[in-house]
Amino acid sequence: MRYVFSEGFDRDCDTQSKRHLVGPSGSSPNEHLKLWDDDDASSLTWVDSSRHGVSKLEAYLYYQGIRGDRKHAPKLIYRTSTDIFSPPSGPSQDLRKMQLLTVHGYEELGQDNLWEVIRDGTAGLLDRKDIKYTSVDLVRFRWEEQSEDSRTKAVTSLATIWIGVLPDSTNGDAAFNCTQDILQLLKKHEIDDVDVAYRESEAWPLAGPILYAPVNDLHPLKGVIDWVTTSLSLPIAGLRTLHMQGTLGFYFKIGEDLYGVTARHVLFPDTEGNALYRYNSSVPKKNVVLMGNKALDDLLASIQALIGTLKNTVVVLNKRVKAYTKKASGGDEQAAKDLATYQQNLNDTEATIVELRKFWALLKRDWFAADDRVIGHVLNKRKFMPNLRGNAIDLGTEIESGKFMSLLCPRYDAPSEFDYPEDRLYLIQTILAAAQTREPDSQDIKGDPTRFVIKRGQTTRTTVGRLNGFESRERRYSLFGNFDSVGMAVCPYDSDSGPFSRGGDSGVAIVGANNDFVAQLTSGTGSAHSSDITYGTPIEWLWNDVIKVEFPNAVLFFDGN
Repeated sequence: MRYVFSEGFDRDCDTQSKRHLVGPSGSSPNEHLKLWDDDDASSLTWVDSSRHGVSKLEAYLYYQGIRGDRKHAPKLIYRTSTDIFSPPSGPSQDLRKMQLLTVHGYEELGQDNLWEVIRDGTAGLLDRKDIKYTSVDLVRFRWEEQSEDSRTKAVTSLATIWIGVLPDSTNGDAAFNCTQDILQLLKKHEIDDVDVAYRESEAWPLAGPILYAPVNDLHPLKGVIDWVTTSLSLPIAGLRTLHMQGTLGFYFKIGEDLYGVTARHVLFPDTEGNALYRYNSSVPKKNVVLMGNKALDDLLASIQALIGTLKNTVVVLNKRVKAYTKKASGGDEQAAKDLATYQQNLNDTEATIVELRKFWALLKRDWFAADDRVIGHVLNKRKFMPNLRGNAIDLGTEIESGKFMSLLCPRYDAPSEFDYPEDRLYLIQTILAAAQTREPDSQDIKGDPTRFVIKRGQTTRTTVGRLNGFESRERRYSLFGNFDSVGMAVCPYDSDSGPFSRGGDSGVAIVGANNDFVAQLTSGTGSAHSSDITYGTPIEWLWNDVIKVEFPNAVLFFDGN
């Protein structure tokens, strides 16, 4: 089975000491309190003193909620929006919570590729002003305010060109000056209802025996086996770069040969540039392994932790069996029924512990050595073919099926095409056309048009997000130059859901609610620990303009053996 890398084909872009701010709502409650202390020299309490700088409270609290309640908000640098920010009087007062929304239905920007002109023109203006941008997105925001009759009303912002800049690299005056040129660019194209805003952000890549068949919800290993089955989203790494972990995105076939696709940076460090790689038999192979060392260690540790939890459950169930045996012996019929239930639960739990211990020992024996986890250079199809089901995503067990369906269809008056599969294996059957990405196919709970997407990655497991109707531009900085790319943008589901992806999810397939393949996840922007926006390479472009050009006989949708 051969291996294909999707990154390195970024469209229309050329390739050219980090310090993370500690936010006001981080892990320590004292960090939140510092916002109301007197200013000092720390980065947390520093205030932009430029003419167009915002206050400390507005800088750190304006976007509160975008990354969730317990995550610090992106630091605001400058904005053109006219809404009034009323800071809380102290740390005990409730904060206004803001939600990041996608943009759909903006007809003027969708015509004649106008957004691409505006987006790339904005990037050019930022470069000319020497502003170290990391991303250019088109988004909206939503928050709640109290009306005059003391009722709560939802407020949605104008479409906003949301610009990410490296931390500590830009002040309000620099942002203001560049924004005047951006507004002139918009005016040139008769656009006068778009805001511009800047926030601090970083862009980052999200980098033996045969594989097992996926298992159903009744199997004792259902919560731990999916990383070594043939379903999509397998954690992978390069044999020589085991610290760089990512995800296997999808498969395709050419005749009887099986190929896998991932993001380039999962297997190639930035030091090797972004040039096209082709295998040459005269040089050593770039072997690919299932699970980097950390992924394997984490899996083994999770099994041990689960065994520990179930052993505690056995202790409790034994007590209940003993107590209800005594009650049942006295002729209590209900106690006899309850005893049978508790005894069955005890038997099932003890059986699950036995299976988990066997599986843990099997992993240590057959998968522990990196050489035993090699599945490529050429991926070894003998490890895959006996149990391969085609391009199917195991939706996992973290989100209960009823809750999952509610996420994809939050309103009864806006039905979804999504159908939860009986065996949790969500089969990808079609490619979403690029033109359709700007067309919402559902509504969120408040009635805003949206297009929900799903992914399952090694780090954040299964998540649901919102696909933006307009593509974004991203820039990553390194000692070896800048890496620019254009891709689809995915926002978090809501303010409480957490990020759509984190580091380690690179390469995973992003799919829609109608068994449609949307994009392959490549990177994200935000803080190092919690992304604001996730980026992916459109699968229509990747498949038609890259893979099919290189492999004309490739087949994406096929049945497993």
